[in-house]
Amino acid sequence: MPPRLPAGDQQLVQIVDAALAEAARKSGPWLACRPGCTQCCLDPFPISQLDAARLRQGLAQLTKGEPARAKRVRRRARDFVRRFAPAFPGDPDTGILDESAAGQARFADFANDEPCPALDPRTGLCDLYTSRPMTCRTFGPPVRSGPDGALGVCELCYHGATDQEIAACEMKPDPQNLEEELIREAEEADGVRGETIVAFCLIR
Repeated sequence: MPPRLPAGDQQLVQIVDAALAEAARKSGPWLACRPGCTQCCLDPFPISQLDAARLRQGLAQLTKGEPARAKRVRRRARDFVRRFAPAFPGDPDTGILDESAAGQARFADFANDEPCPALDPRTGLCDLYTSRPMTCRTFGPPVRSGPDGALGVCELCYHGATDQEIAACEMKPDPQNLEEELIREAEEADGVRGETIVAFCLIR
């Protein structure tokens, strides 16, 4: 039984998706993201328990509508965990990442270039696209991140654009900081705290 998402998750998704659409409009041809481009689907990345709950709910819905497709997603997730659990920088029983400096250093070299289990290798499309994590929803356009608030973009995008033109396309995905409160709600509801990765959340 997938966990129940906080009531505000749909509002957050709508806000972030609207911000992406506006950034894409401003970016025009500089934004290289297209169906079949899988640049952001390689290498595991941390996801919140809110993202994890959304993904599990999406997988449950896929199981009802397209069970064979959902079975392939689960098989890819189990295969990922089987191969990489011994080197997992965290608790392989729970899938919770070690957030210490040492754990983060280990994560930097963990399962590099491995595709996300939600990615269909035959089509290059995400089988859980409508339920994808926030990182996936904000990848591509210029977004500020890190302690210094640096503006980062996908390496495939904005070729030929000046720094000023890139900055003018900046995406501000969650200006009211709704996600932080919703993550707390998701952690309290599920009784699990800390970040995980897509593969581990899909085998729970």
